[in-house]
Amino acid sequence: MSIQNRYEFVYFFDVTNGNPNGDPDAGNMPRLDPESSKGLVTDVCLKRKIRNFVELANENQAGYEIYVKEKSVLNLQNKRAYEALEIEPEAKKLPKDEAKARDITAWMCKNFFDIRSFGAVMTTEVNSGQVRGPVQLAFAQSIDPIIPLEVSITRMAVTNEKDLEKERTMGRKYIVPYALYRVHGFISANLAAKTGFSEEDLQKLWQALQLMFEHDRSAARGEMAARKLIVFKHDSALGSVPAHKLFDSVKVERINGESGTPATGFADYQISIEKDKFNGVSVEELL
Repeated sequence: MSIQNRYEFVYFFDVTNGNPNGDPDAGNMPRLDPESSKGLVTDVCLKRKIRNFVELANENQAGYEIYVKEKSVLNLQNKRAYEALEIEPEAKKLPKDEAKARDITAWMCKNFFDIRSFGAVMTTEVNSGQVRGPVQLAFAQSIDPIIPLEVSITRMAVTNEKDLEKERTMGRKYIVPYALYRVHGFISANLAAKTGFSEEDLQKLWQALQLMFEHDRSAARGEMAARKLIVFKHDSALGSVPAHKLFDSVKVERINGESGTPATGFADYQISIEKDKFNGVSVEELL
């Protein structure tokens, strides 16, 4: 059964001496807003981490495969629905029978967690339709400006024999000394009814947001940690309070150092929530 309530959430995570999301158009330096110098992390980056965690935590569990993953061939993924339903695919087109077309898209939703959650455009050579997902994320933005550092590194080994006399090779990497990021999320009960996003799926999403950084360690990303997950649950599918008003009730105060300057740690901030302010909405802190 799909979820029956609308949700919004505010998610805080931080990075210490790492690059949370490199920009390929800027030599992989950390993404930032050029006007405010605040750091950015894309929704795609966060969804990738959620996908990876769900795949890791639910390996071989029916209904929790991942559609968009490393080395995945999407046409082959789409073709599985046709094979399971014994329908012959037609190049770039869904079956003319609307019931069969719906069945193919429904099969994809049932078997792939990320399609059920985030949606997918599956109109490739083997067409499995298009799904608008109930779970959507905005870009994450740092609370204060960041100052990326470029760090020189050395490697004792060389790549080519001609460089053997050099003894070592040099490289460079970018890091953010510290930044706390905030991101807003939205979950629509009405869209969940169309994809089959269930209460179990919702719990796995919350689990992923709490633990995904623990299983995404690398030298490039430094130390990343989930700090706060504040969930607003409406008492109906449509809800009664605009999302922006709920988000405005979550305040971040700089208690150490000067606001508008780079922070040094999570202890520099205080996060508060105005609870019991809105009728028909309950607030829960999962972190």
